[in-house]
Amino acid sequence: MIIIMLGAPGTGKGTVGNLLAQELKIPHISSGEIFRSYIKDEDEIGHEAKKYISEGKLVPDELTIKILEKRLTEEDTKNGYILDGYPRTVVQAESLDRLLANQNRKVKVAVNLSLSDDEIVDRISKRRSCPNVDCREIYNLEFKKPKKENICDKCGTELMIREDDNEITVRKRLENYHNISENLIEFYKQKDILYTVKLNNESNRISTDIAQEIQDYIKK
Repeated sequence: MIIIMLGAPGTGKGTVGNLLAQELKIPHISSGEIFRSYIKDEDEIGHEAKKYISEGKLVPDELTIKILEKRLTEEDTKNGYILDGYPRTVVQAESLDRLLANQNRKVKVAVNLSLSDDEIVDRISKRRSCPNVDCREIYNLEFKKPKKENICDKCGTELMIREDDNEITVRKRLENYHNISENLIEFYKQKDILYTVKLNNESNRISTDIAQEIQDYIKK
């Protein structure tokens, strides 16, 4: 089973995707985490990716496709996977379709998490991240507070505000996202595999509820 998580930065794709992955027993593959791992290794691809990410820009298709296609042929993906942050453009989506066609596979559903820009900025300003590369847990000071202030519940590492979690960078990321997202959403809508979940910050719905809704939809 192959599931794509769509939605602007800050809509909760990572959290919901992880929950689905645990329930479905398939890997959750985040393009952001892959990029950050390359950046941490300080290799040539990492330096190139960092240049775009630090400025709030999208990593170009050619570089993104090169990194992700390699990941999607690894052994743990044989029973399916959840993609978070990829594809981001129609070019990437078409490239993914070609890769899957060669494997006699296809995307089961593209889930679109929808939230207003102002609410996204509010969410991200309250986001705290665990810098431990073996953990990477994400918290929110309103929706998902750590039990001990500024300390990760899972590994005890001091939480941090990510370098790109500031309003100026987030607004730029959102602008870039909207410039391309309508075409990508329409791409999957035309394939009749798009499922949109409308969100808002005043709702009492939590990530587990959203993940369950998606599971129920997939089972139909």
